[in-house]
Amino acid sequence: MSSPNFFLNSLQKLPSDFYGSPATAVAQSLLGKIFVHSTKSTIYSGIIVETEAYDQTDAASHSYSGLSKRNEAMFKQGGHLYVYLIYGMYNCMNVVTGNEGSGEAVLIRAVEPVTGIREMIKNRFGRKESDMVRPADLTSGPGKLCKAFSIGLKHNGHSLLSDDIFFAESSLFSHKFRIIKTTRIGITKDSHLKRRFHIDNNSFVSG
Repeated sequence: MSSPNFFLNSLQKLPSDFYGSPATAVAQSLLGKIFVHSTKSTIYSGIIVETEAYDQTDAASHSYSGLSKRNEAMFKQGGHLYVYLIYGMYNCMNVVTGNEGSGEAVLIRAVEPVTGIREMIKNRFGRKESDMVRPADLTSGPGKLCKAFSIGLKHNGHSLLSDDIFFAESSLFSHKFRIIKTTRIGITKDSHLKRRFHIDNNSFVSG
């Protein structure tokens, strides 16, 4: 890839109606799509390789008990970010789906980095050298990818139709893949539901 700008020029931002479907559908459709966070100094981007779906019928979902101050972004119209903090230290990034008030979202669990990798390493480890970092470990988890991509609570409620944070398709990454459907990670409620989706045989999928 010749430059980040060349890569950006290959992208076609996903339209608003992409996010209007139920979370379980969007979670699968997002696989293979590109996530971009463009800052003044860095263009962070990566291929979505793992997702999880949550909605109001799901006891593991933040929206299960209804609207609250913490989860209000999850009840926005599909096409916004819902970012929350867990364990007091890790951010998790979710794509809000469905209609306004439906309370559903897709957790982005893992990404295969494309651009901004050196800065991702610096964000996570405080250094620019990549010799000691396994690429597959850099963004293979929701907390890891948020830190690498410099995504935090200030982005909660952010529109995905903006020019700085968005999802897109690229002709440079149009390969076919098989989607694996399985149970979700790190939950106890409704843990039997198969609402985790990932690209088969992709080394950037979380553990």
